[in-house]
Amino acid sequence: MARGDQIYVYREFLNLQGVYEHHGIDCGDGTVIHYRKPSETVERTSFATFSKGNKVYVRKYPTHFIPDVVIKRAESRLGEKKYNLLYNNCEHLATWCKTGVSDSRQIRDFIPIISQMDTEKLSEPIAEAVRGSDREKADKMFNKAIADIKLIWNTLQPQYNQEVQEIKAWQKVAIKALKQNREDLARQALIRKQEYEKSAKEKKVKLDRLAEMTETLVRNRLNLK
Repeated sequence: MARGDQIYVYREFLNLQGVYEHHGIDCGDGTVIHYRKPSETVERTSFATFSKGNKVYVRKYPTHFIPDVVIKRAESRLGEKKYNLLYNNCEHLATWCKTGVSDSRQIRDFIPIISQMDTEKLSEPIAEAVRGSDREKADKMFNKAIADIKLIWNTLQPQYNQEVQEIKAWQKVAIKALKQNREDLARQALIRKQEYEKSAKEKKVKLDRLAEMTETLVRNRLNLK
């Protein structure tokens, strides 16, 4: 391990050892910047507080920022309280600091999303599962709900990210057209931008609902343990 490394440890999740990776940035001075639990705040803590006695691993990338930049990026997020299990967790933070891309492999692998499912209909089975007295049945329903959410998320999130990029691109086209006194082209570009904005807004609502459902499901399931 070295200054500026993205490091991680395995922690218990739902009483299952070795399922959840907790990520942070090694500052090289015995401290680590990470999204700390349970405060859900980006903090600089001691290495011991981060590892909690667990073995520490290093995430490797073929290309990444130099250590000074990585740490500067991490420090710029200190005090942030915008934690979200699905799209702004500890791994998203650390990966963004290291590579400039906010990404979480374990979320893509563990809690993704749906292509053809009514998310509203997912709520009641979840509620029944966490309220049920049959632990085995509750576990099966929990795993099924998580799998369904995973399928949906993996479908919607890439589409949402692409539409956000399209919004930015058409905005640039509109500005360029206006500079060239082509109001007709600018108007068409803004229409395309608005179409993508509408679609992205709809997907964001669905993603937020899925995130809330997952957080509630996990929290309620933990209460049964």
